[in-house]
Amino acid sequence: MSKAIGNRSFVVGLTITGIVAIMAVLSFVWTPYAVGTLDIAGKLKPPSWSHWLGTDHYGRDILSMIMVGSRNSIAVAFVSVAIGLAIGVPLGLWAAARGGWIDELLMRLNDLVFAFPALLSAVMITAVFGPGAINAIIAIGIFNIPVFARVARGAALSLWPREFILGARACGKGAARITIEHVLPNIANLLVVQATIQFSLGILAEAGLSYVGLGSQPPMPSWGRMLFEAQTMIGLAPHMALFPGLAIVITVLGLNLLGDGLRDVLDPRLRRER
Repeated sequence: MSKAIGNRSFVVGLTITGIVAIMAVLSFVWTPYAVGTLDIAGKLKPPSWSHWLGTDHYGRDILSMIMVGSRNSIAVAFVSVAIGLAIGVPLGLWAAARGGWIDELLMRLNDLVFAFPALLSAVMITAVFGPGAINAIIAIGIFNIPVFARVARGAALSLWPREFILGARACGKGAARITIEHVLPNIANLLVVQATIQFSLGILAEAGLSYVGLGSQPPMPSWGRMLFEAQTMIGLAPHMALFPGLAIVITVLGLNLLGDGLRDVLDPRLRRER
């Protein structure tokens, strides 16, 4: 705990991430204004005491939309990372434990999935099922699977020749039991750090998909779609693009700092002088 508190990246990243998470949870019970309420007479207002971040071209309160949009971005990123962990980690551990043609086949399949970025996967999925948050989650989740599979496989391969693994095998433990009892606990720190990194990338991917119309659909606010709607108003109301963009930047920065801090805290070999 003292190492974590003394790590500036961890503290700053956790603080930023915590603020965004609190804002998302708070939006379920309270926002300054209802995000579905239009006020054409009050459109394009700059930041003021009544609207802290101003209003958009429909008169909607931008702060309220950012608060509601945060829970959408977090939900999409969280579920997509969970998909990657739930499928990618077991595949990577299995490949490392079995080796041979199974390892080669799984890694080549990973390379095949890597060839299709999340945006391209979303385009293909959308062509079949239509745009929406669920399809964005599926697209980003599919892209996360080979990421976690490679991390799990690489870390597991470095452990299998170690003495404590050889000792476990000498005691008669099978590959599955060794993987669960010895390999997985020793690579959990790497998986946590990678999950934090993929979470930030999921936020960016969701914003990008929403920007091109493949993510969350109206009336659900989305940071990416707020940027898309602001591009034609940038000369009249730059605050429409400024604040959603800052929300994305600050959230991703906080998650990256948190991941960097977790890496230093969980793996003493990578700790750097601050």
